[in-house]
Amino acid sequence: MELLSSQVLALETTSQVLSNEPIVPFAILLVVILVVPILFEKLKLPGLVGLVFSGIILGPSGWNLLQSNLPIMKLLSDIGLIYLMFVAGLEIDIKQFYQQKNRSLGFGSLTFIIPLAVGILIGKMFGFSWNASILMGSLLASHTLLAYPIISNLGVINNEAVTVTIGATIFTDIAALLTLAICVAIHSGVFSLSNLFILLASLIIYSLVVLVGFDWAGKEFFRRSGDDEGNQFLFVLLSLFLAAVGAQLIGVEKIIGAFLAGLAVNETLEHGPVKEKVVFVGSVLFIPIFFVDLGLLIDLPTFISSFSTIKLTFFVVIGLLLSKFLAALLAKIFYRYNWPEFLTIWSLSIPQVGATLAATLVGTRVGLIPPEVLNSVVVLMLVTSTIGPMITSRVAVGLTASSIEKSSPINLFEQTSPLKNNTFTIIVPIYNPHTQQHLIEMAALLANQTNGKIVPLAIAAATAQMDAPQLEIAWQRSERLLAKATAQSQLLGVKAEPLLRIDDAFAPGITRAAREQKANLILIGWGKRTGLRARLLGNIIDSVLWSSHCAVAVARLVESPKKIQRILVPIDNLIAPTLEPVKFAMMLAEANQAHVTLLNVCVSGVTSSTEITTRRSHLSFLVSQLALSNPPEIQIITHENATQAILQAARLYDLVLLPSLRNRIIPGGLAMSDITTQLARQLTCSIIILAEQQNHQTLISPNNISSNFHI
Repeated sequence: MELLSSQVLALETTSQVLSNEPIVPFAILLVVILVVPILFEKLKLPGLVGLVFSGIILGPSGWNLLQSNLPIMKLLSDIGLIYLMFVAGLEIDIKQFYQQKNRSLGFGSLTFIIPLAVGILIGKMFGFSWNASILMGSLLASHTLLAYPIISNLGVINNEAVTVTIGATIFTDIAALLTLAICVAIHSGVFSLSNLFILLASLIIYSLVVLVGFDWAGKEFFRRSGDDEGNQFLFVLLSLFLAAVGAQLIGVEKIIGAFLAGLAVNETLEHGPVKEKVVFVGSVLFIPIFFVDLGLLIDLPTFISSFSTIKLTFFVVIGLLLSKFLAALLAKIFYRYNWPEFLTIWSLSIPQVGATLAATLVGTRVGLIPPEVLNSVVVLMLVTSTIGPMITSRVAVGLTASSIEKSSPINLFEQTSPLKNNTFTIIVPIYNPHTQQHLIEMAALLANQTNGKIVPLAIAAATAQMDAPQLEIAWQRSERLLAKATAQSQLLGVKAEPLLRIDDAFAPGITRAAREQKANLILIGWGKRTGLRARLLGNIIDSVLWSSHCAVAVARLVESPKKIQRILVPIDNLIAPTLEPVKFAMMLAEANQAHVTLLNVCVSGVTSSTEITTRRSHLSFLVSQLALSNPPEIQIITHENATQAILQAARLYDLVLLPSLRNRIIPGGLAMSDITTQLARQLTCSIIILAEQQNHQTLISPNNISSNFHI
């Protein structure tokens, strides 16, 4: 009996320890943010919906496993909130804003003022004060570009209507956050005209310090730190939290500081590997926890049983959709956009995630707006984040024809390098003796077609002492690899100039050698393995893609390139840069007498037969501009899932040649994979992903190809 009692006491003690141990809720959160988004995406629902739904199930309205007032939950959620607004500022394309700044400001004013007025009207209908009603209106006035990956994949990112909508984001977000700051100041009870003047003056000075000072400090620090991505990553995080603390010191919410910090370091980070890592950390950990915490705050029984809350939700959702529709319609009239452009503007401005949720949570915490508004806004987020991208995917297809007519083919293989070089030069980094044979064969095929040369490149990692034994071992190993590559090149009848280089790291060594050799192309191999460490810390391929001055071909060859007889080139959109893989494929086809097929997949049930005919004729026209002696076959098919259509077609081919499409991380915080990423993971045949270097932007994100060094 005494033994049984001691066991029960021990069990109770363990239970109490687990309930008070912060690592337990953290472990639950990790399971949720790992599993739930995947399940919901399989159901064709946004991962954000799954995270909020998980919070409802695990919170007081469900199993009561998590509480929003837990210290660790509050800390992680606050970091997620700050990170959410930081990423919102970081992802704003300021260059897009300046391209159409007048029209961006015009549409930004329309899509801010009209929803603001509708929100104020709704607030007064439900008996809110003027201050709460104005904040209510500002919650509907901003928008989040959840559908950015969709329009990017469709190739309509340069369409004027799309550019104007993207540029309007910066205006609506800043205006909404300024409205929040003023409303919170009024609610504090110490409001007067003099206090308002002091607040606005402090905010202006603070904004200048952050936007100008942090921008200068970031550029200076990045210049001095060189390639030290670890310290650069820490600098960005320090900037974020210093800006948040500074905002609180002047009496405004920390999310305003986070947003300004994102704008400040935007130009410094551009689209480099440090930015990818910063966004990755937030998108896989802190921001998802924030959405789970939102679910914990929802009082589901009260929401279901309260008719007034349901009524408020209905008016909020309908008011948002109608007001954004009216703003887009006025933009169509003023700027003479066509109907597809008008519907695209409307669908892009519908989603309410970043600034809306952040401002709602702040307003609820300070008691400015009642908890029912939070419930309604969460439902608004779920509805708009679902239907907005859904509408965009259907109507933005109609923009493709109008946007591609303005583009012209770009000759990658004649203008890849700003340096004049009469000999087409291919850099082939070698490291793995088991895969270098196929890489050399591929390089030889290309060199023979261009009367060029290949430069087998081996990198020996530098050490502090040049006589260190490990450096000598690396040097000898590299010499053996280069000797083997040179012998193989001679057998293939191609000129080879082996190069052995000592460098601090592999990636800088490759790109520096490519620049010194005036290379036109880097042909690099990669494996199929991925992992958390590779995604977080990056890898050689990611760094080469980021820093290279010339085109990069990332190859996974499962058999000898000499055996390639059928080549498939999926054309995801019809803009000119996607024709570069066509020219690359035709070079291989001429060497092997192979057959090339261009495949364009249209959405079934949406694309009309007339549009299919138009696509075929336009693609034929673009191909004819290449002046090919043996033009490729063109296939246009309809399918509800482009990835599955390409995978099915690829079963009959030896090689699939893909263009690299940048995978943007949405301000909502969850990575959205593009078609190229999905194909690279699932194809079993040989793959080449061709990345053309443009304006120093990462063409293949670390979140897309996070492979280990497998050259």
